[in-house]
Amino acid sequence: MEPDFRDILLAQEKAKDIIHPTPLVPSSYFSRALGSEILLKLENLQETGSFKVRGAYNRLRQLTPQERERGVIAASAGNHAQGVAWASTRLGVKATIVMPEDVSIRKLLAVKEYGAEIILHGNRFDQAYARGLQVSQETGQLFIPAFADPLVIAGQGTIGLELSRSLDQETAIVVPVGGGGLISGIAVAAKGLSPSVRVIGVQTMSCPSAIRSLEEGKPVSVEPGPTIADGIAVNRPGDLNFSIIQDLVDEVVDVDEEAIAGAILSLLDKASIVAEGAGAAPLAALMEGRISTKSRRYVLIVSGGNLEINTMDRILHRGSIKMGRLLRIEVDLLDVPGSLWKLMGIVAQEKANILHIFHDRLHLEKPIQVTRVKLNLETRGHDHARELLEKLREAGYDVKQTV
Repeated sequence: MEPDFRDILLAQEKAKDIIHPTPLVPSSYFSRALGSEILLKLENLQETGSFKVRGAYNRLRQLTPQERERGVIAASAGNHAQGVAWASTRLGVKATIVMPEDVSIRKLLAVKEYGAEIILHGNRFDQAYARGLQVSQETGQLFIPAFADPLVIAGQGTIGLELSRSLDQETAIVVPVGGGGLISGIAVAAKGLSPSVRVIGVQTMSCPSAIRSLEEGKPVSVEPGPTIADGIAVNRPGDLNFSIIQDLVDEVVDVDEEAIAGAILSLLDKASIVAEGAGAAPLAALMEGRISTKSRRYVLIVSGGNLEINTMDRILHRGSIKMGRLLRIEVDLLDVPGSLWKLMGIVAQEKANILHIFHDRLHLEKPIQVTRVKLNLETRGHDHARELLEKLREAGYDVKQTV
């Protein structure tokens, strides 16, 4: 049974003292850059760092006494796991979570902190999902779907109610899509408030399951590829969710991994917002021109902020190189007093900041009297980096830029 607008209103009413509304903030930078008014719905500031607590709490609060006694089980790559673990703790219900073996360490540790029992199984969400169903049958624990459940969808739909002041025919809501729980809930709520509002979904090219399903006219499975947007790496949309997407969603597009990484960096650099891959996908789609629906105002759902520290570090370094803020060079010097000092003098004159320096006297490809020096330099952008390279080459250095 599909949830309706009244189900979402009830979910909001029952959770009003538990699930707090998240900020909807305008971004002047992205508005200028993209030529439309950009509003960011910050679900990364929600409990557990993700919107998933909304649906999990709405489902668990309606357990029967017998279901509470047996406990619940869920399968998730991370955010749904945290949502169920958090809600079960609030409601005093025992929870077991099945997670893929390669799950984000940050999300794994967070689920442990909420007190849930964890089972690691398989390398993908669908494998963890199948194991969760099996354990549910064996133990009698109620299985809590991540997205294909009307109560979960209604809980996620409360986000749409919080957007009520921004909804009209000039508005498009851009939502990350995995299994479809978030976008189906938001679509029901938003179009219930303003039928002319447009709802747009975004997937990663590594797992475009909803897009392929829309092309086929029915839910189909795809083979997921590696992605930093693990929160939307769901190989098949839910049947219930797909039906709502078909009826209410105006467009679903995909973006590649580099675009998502760039959007993560842009949100951090320009808006001081930490977003995980799924949460940055809506901005990536706009920045890459993937969305054909033109609107005066876009509301971007930043669905979560549970970004792995190591992933963030790689994105920051790669992004700094692309933006010209990090210049990596190699220079061969005669191993005599003053050689390194002279090189450093030019770097200092050009106002570049030395982040790392590696002095390699043992490089076997060079004569014994030659030392290879590797430098990581902080620069102010591509123009500044080019000026520095020109000065070094004018001084006679054979400079090699590395990535």
